[in-house]
Amino acid sequence: APRDDDHFIFLRKVCERCADEEGVRVSFFVIQFLTGLTTASSLFLVASGLSIIFGVTRIVNFAHGSFYMLGAYVAYTLITRLGGDFGFWGGVLFAVLIVGLLGAAMEILVLRRIYGAPELYSLLATFAVVLMVEDAVLALWGPEDLLGPRAPALKGAVSILGRPFPSYDLAVVGFGPLVLGGLWFLFYRTRWGTLVRAATQDREMAGALGVKHSTLFTSVFFLGAALAGLGGALQLPREAANLGMDLNIIVEAFVVVVVGGMGSILGAFLAAVLIGELQAFGILVFPEITLVIPFLVMAVVLILRPSGLLGRPEAARLSAGAAAPPLLRRVRSGRLLLPLAVAALVILPLGLGDYGRMVLTEIVILGLFAASLNFILGAGGMVSFGHAAYFGLGAYAAALAVTQLGAGMLPALLAAPLIGGLGALLFGWFCVRLSGVYLAMLTLAFAQIAWSGATQWVALTGGDNGILGVWPAPWASGTLVFAYLALAVCGGCVLFLSRALFAPFGYTLRAGRDSPQRADAIGIDVRRHQWLAFALAGLCAGIAGGVYAFLKGSVFPTVMSIPTSVDGLVMVLLGGLHTLFGPVVGAAVFTGLKEEIGSLTNYWRAIVGAAILVLVLAFPQGIAGFLRERLLRAEDDA
Repeated sequence: APRDDDHFIFLRKVCERCADEEGVRVSFFVIQFLTGLTTASSLFLVASGLSIIFGVTRIVNFAHGSFYMLGAYVAYTLITRLGGDFGFWGGVLFAVLIVGLLGAAMEILVLRRIYGAPELYSLLATFAVVLMVEDAVLALWGPEDLLGPRAPALKGAVSILGRPFPSYDLAVVGFGPLVLGGLWFLFYRTRWGTLVRAATQDREMAGALGVKHSTLFTSVFFLGAALAGLGGALQLPREAANLGMDLNIIVEAFVVVVVGGMGSILGAFLAAVLIGELQAFGILVFPEITLVIPFLVMAVVLILRPSGLLGRPEAARLSAGAAAPPLLRRVRSGRLLLPLAVAALVILPLGLGDYGRMVLTEIVILGLFAASLNFILGAGGMVSFGHAAYFGLGAYAAALAVTQLGAGMLPALLAAPLIGGLGALLFGWFCVRLSGVYLAMLTLAFAQIAWSGATQWVALTGGDNGILGVWPAPWASGTLVFAYLALAVCGGCVLFLSRALFAPFGYTLRAGRDSPQRADAIGIDVRRHQWLAFALAGLCAGIAGGVYAFLKGSVFPTVMSIPTSVDGLVMVLLGGLHTLFGPVVGAAVFTGLKEEIGSLTNYWRAIVGAAILVLVLAFPQGIAGFLRERLLRAEDDA
């Protein structure tokens, strides 16, 4: 019954205030939920195309982010030129078609020529396309960020539970389910979709039944690139078109595809929603880990469910090349070439200036980094997208030993392989339980976790400001002495890895790569050997990182970033997979191209990308691999 006493009036006011606060809290969570769905929808548009391309062609398309960036830039030009209400949506539509055609052109002109090469070489080719597209965008649109106009009739905000939410973001939320429904109809209600699903499940059988792979692959690339272009074009009113869009989106798209399961469109949709919502609410609870939330999710999912949420184990295939025996037969003339190469490296620093010696030292360091990656990639068959983590751990260990502990250069160089090896031992224990793309992406997840720690643990690492003042000891401060020190340390490690390849451990490692079931049947613990190889590779990468820290005099989080890991892969593949010293050759070519061309023009990426593309098309087995084949053929003829 109604009461008028003061106590009742006080309680009623308290209840009304609590109800108001609860309503505010509910509306806030609803808005955050919708924000997460907006992010999820944008991610899905890009990830769905990436998943389709991999499911059919088995190509890890690193250039997919470039199509996303092109979609934004092309849409900006078309929208601003067309104008009017038709201008926005017409510009988006034409941008999607143009980007789709560019994707089809890349498949016809580049990838179709290397389908017979190991699958990783397609990754190298798409990386070359990334470099070329980035400089093409720079030349055509300039370095400034370009913010597109708002979509007509979607310029305001709608009120949801008393809180405003952008109308355009609400429309973007609807695009995700709309595209998902369209893809379901395309794949399950059309003949083309039936052929695509057949090629996804059994490409050889589909070919035997008369399915023309070339036409199917081209159409798949058109669709995948068009979806990426659509994602970029729709993002234009929300985010300015910029030159960093490609790398930012491709990493998150890979995460979504892998978490959902390679080749699964529905899995990609569920993964996008999961990651989008975790990002939306995670920033409220743990703002310090927002950079690494997607990678934490990927690591947890892959550890608990190795094939992703809706993926199948057979979709994880990403080989490091055929189980060919290049390492089982030595080139007899190599016994003469190796001493000549060592003698040349010993004499070369004497004829160079300070700058030339520093470039040579960097090549030697990166050669060891690439050789350590090749040890697990070539002999072990384990593809790593995050090998820079151990390079960076070694660099930070050496830097912290000098700046925090006051240690000298030699103790710091001993700490570098210790920390790098321990990191690889820890991460490798989880990674070797997977295979193919899932193993590669788990290495990427751990590398990004390490990178995030280096970026955000400011009290220890200095964050983005890095650690400065990491200089060699006075006796090694000269460029000539330091060059010989790097040659001795890094060259010795490369020779040690080459000896390990021909030791019983190396042969056992290759047996587990070529036929794990047979190796297991004769009593070889394949997983244990892979784990030890992973740790050994991390130890050698840590040594390279420690020497690199003293070369540069500083350490920044970029030493363990994704581009550094990709550079390592490029060096290995350029030099030649399954070759002893191919990674060193690849490091010399790649670093030399960047240093020399970068000093001549601002568009060095396009030239380096074109050079890499030419080398991939001309020498799909790598530079050292090509030379090795010629020497073996000459020996056989003789």
